[in-house]
Amino acid sequence: MVVPELRPWRVVRPRVARVANAVRPRLARAADAVRPQLTRAAGAVRPQLQRTAAAVKPQVTRFARAAKPQLARLPRPKTVRTWQYTAGAATAGLALAATVATAAGPWDSSGQRTAERDRAAALERTGGTDHGGDSGTTDAAPHPAPSAASVLVGLGGGGNSVKSAPTGQALSGVLGPLLGNSALGARHTAAVVDVATGKRLYGAGAGAGLTPASTTKIATAVAASSALGADHRLTTRAALEPDTKELVLVGGGDPTLTARPDADGWASLRELAADTAAALEKRGIRAVTLSYDKTLYAGPEIHPIGVNDNLAPVTALMTDEGRTDDTASGPAPRVSDPATEATRTFAKLLAAHGIKTTSPGPSKATGRADTLAEVSSPPLSALVERMLTNSDNDIAEALARQTAIADRQRADFEGGGKAIRAQLKKLRLPLSGADFHDGSGLDRADRLTADLLTSLLVKAGDPARPELRAVLTGLPVAGFTGTLTSRYADGAAGVVRAKTGTLTGVNTLAGTVVDQDGRLLAFAFLASDTTDPGAAQSALDRTATALAACGCG
Repeated sequence: MVVPELRPWRVVRPRVARVANAVRPRLARAADAVRPQLTRAAGAVRPQLQRTAAAVKPQVTRFARAAKPQLARLPRPKTVRTWQYTAGAATAGLALAATVATAAGPWDSSGQRTAERDRAAALERTGGTDHGGDSGTTDAAPHPAPSAASVLVGLGGGGNSVKSAPTGQALSGVLGPLLGNSALGARHTAAVVDVATGKRLYGAGAGAGLTPASTTKIATAVAASSALGADHRLTTRAALEPDTKELVLVGGGDPTLTARPDADGWASLRELAADTAAALEKRGIRAVTLSYDKTLYAGPEIHPIGVNDNLAPVTALMTDEGRTDDTASGPAPRVSDPATEATRTFAKLLAAHGIKTTSPGPSKATGRADTLAEVSSPPLSALVERMLTNSDNDIAEALARQTAIADRQRADFEGGGKAIRAQLKKLRLPLSGADFHDGSGLDRADRLTADLLTSLLVKAGDPARPELRAVLTGLPVAGFTGTLTSRYADGAAGVVRAKTGTLTGVNTLAGTVVDQDGRLLAFAFLASDTTDPGAAQSALDRTATALAACGCG
């Protein structure tokens, strides 16, 4: 694979802007047109890809090394300047290409989604891999787009091809001035760890517990994945009581259950209704008393923050996260009673198949009820990825309750927090200073340390813990996906992968980065008492960018 020659951004930027506006509608139409063919093709080539993945894995490391000559030419003055690190990380982000596609879920072996490639092409970034375009041979064609670096470069076979890990003294000289930015408030902590060895390379108040905001989701993801396994699925079913002919829609705690016509791979309420209606007709039943069962979860449904567009009432039965619009992520108005609304929708879908129902009410399916049909969510690994990429609070709270059930705790906010802590304790993670009150990080009483956050990421990279791998692959990619889509446009795009966290007065960032020498580093930066969220966010991004460009060995 040849990395295209990089053209200066200042030269191509005006053209890129014009081209982006021209081709974006065409790209969208083309994507819709070819998606079915791509799906069929993926199924056909999957066995061959799986056989070749192991054979070509060493190439991942060699591709990373191919970028080093460009990086080596960057000046490394004794006096560190932020813009130099930003420029270095930008070059790394454009040069490191993801390779080796496998069929293990939506991610390839390097941890890069196909969606990242599509997104990069649409954004018209220059350099890197030509993700389906024609390399800019015509005015209307997209330029080659940058690739995200491999999630696990520096581990396994790559360990012998990179330099030693950065030293603490060198990192202090780089990170200290950046973390001292007044935008990060009076209280801030940090930690940097070599993922391959687990050795902490830098720490500043790393054992102090601060409000983590949404970086709490990393802990939730590790706990749920450890307790339930990567292949666990959440099942919604329709059960018929044999004596009363009561049809009960039983919630399994899947917030991604969808009633939309295009389920897009998620569990479909429409499919459940169709299968239920067919089963009822086989029994000669055309009318039922309809009820719903949401008793899997306990306690209050409303988060301590109150009614909020960032989170629906937490219930074991809902469709589309209780959203009242067509969105699938981010804040949105929510229904006040998701279980009732889901069952009313189910009734309408049954009616379309000729089944009459009563107005739905709450109930509990007995052990004698006959399951007529059921639909299941994608594997837990997919839920974890969606939760982390989009900072999805609904999935986070569902996974906290599922962890509570697995840990034999009460399935409420308090039980979820206890279960998360219990699972992390089993993994021998540093819990001093940590406190869990929910799964999403919306509760300001939550406390995490930089030590714990980096330890969670290191544990997720442990080859002996494959069930935790989605914690790394689900992290938003700088400049590409999720909550980092619009960040790092002029910095470490494709190299930084991190979970963001934002509350009033709180800004956090925790994730992984491939440094200039090819080392995979885990980092966590937490800041409290910030007054300007935009300035604090930029300060954290500059710090992560500096870490990406660091050749501090």
